[in-house]
Amino acid sequence: MRLPFDSRILKIALAAGALAYAIQCFMTGYTGSGIGMVLLAVVFGLSATRSLRMVMVAFRIQQQKMDKAREVLAGINPKHLWPRNRGQYWFLQGNLLLESSLTEAEKAFRTALEVGLKRDEEKAAVMLNLAAIQSSKRRTKEAKALIVQAKRLDKKGMLKADIRTIEQAIKNPQQVMRRR
Repeated sequence: MRLPFDSRILKIALAAGALAYAIQCFMTGYTGSGIGMVLLAVVFGLSATRSLRMVMVAFRIQQQKMDKAREVLAGINPKHLWPRNRGQYWFLQGNLLLESSLTEAEKAFRTALEVGLKRDEEKAAVMLNLAAIQSSKRRTKEAKALIVQAKRLDKKGMLKADIRTIEQAIKNPQQVMRRR
């Protein structure tokens, strides 16, 4: 049985090696080299804990370059991500699928909730997206319940305007459709 190679282990080993060499540089008086190696260890450590491709996908979505975001996200295997980053993967996948298939996007968002997300704001955004999907399917009770959960999770008030928009869509779907 062949185990797949996990690059996270290599990155952690490189970060540990760079940190050990930085300590050795500081002990021998080469402080400039030691500082450089500490910075290199930080870069390796961050790349081991955070998938750089996930950051690129989020950046591409923010720029509205969905095709490039899909290409980068297709190259990521969610099994090779840390457990908390898997939720982020499914969240980004759901955002990309909103344009093409609502049922697939709903599955991706529900998977993101099952796997787990780091912050409450991310959970609130997932709940809000699920509420929008449910309201488009004319399931108002589920959509209202999801909005209540999104309000509870949005402690900083970052999604207030979006929550109001979805609430208006639930109350009067024809009026919101005319605005678009």
